[in-house]
Amino acid sequence: MANEKIIKQKAEEVNSLAETIKQSKLILLTDYRGINVTDVTELRKNLRNTNSEYKVIKNNITRRALKECGIEGLDEMLLGPTAVVLNKEDYLEPAKIIYEYSKKNEFYKIKAGIIEGKVMTAEEIITLAKLPSRQTLLGMLAGALLGNITKLAVSLDQVRLQKEA
Repeated sequence: MANEKIIKQKAEEVNSLAETIKQSKLILLTDYRGINVTDVTELRKNLRNTNSEYKVIKNNITRRALKECGIEGLDEMLLGPTAVVLNKEDYLEPAKIIYEYSKKNEFYKIKAGIIEGKVMTAEEIITLAKLPSRQTLLGMLAGALLGNITKLAVSLDQVRLQKEA
């Protein structure tokens, strides 16, 4: 029978992970087979810049923490080596970083994830990761609005010139 101390330690790990999952906007499950320490160190550094955590956690602990949070449908993704990416603030930037990294490393794969409580497939996450950043979209919106305002100003100026003549 398992040592009670070990059982208690694992229960604490599950509770701690479950609490982090409840607070996270993004939880990504990735397959990290075939990547070296240098690459994963660079990936962790890039993720830290977005206030994300990159953890390798035993699948059983992750499975139990997800169950404790009421999240289902990911058991089949928790097979083989699994790294978990967590972010409490943003889901787009870390997803972009992981997607870009997976494009450069053929062995690194996105298995699935949870964005703001919704279980998503790898394909859905990749689709989101391909979207422009929030700043880019706001810039595009500002450009479109500014273009329309400019057209309005030119039109009003033309009306003014016609009335003066």
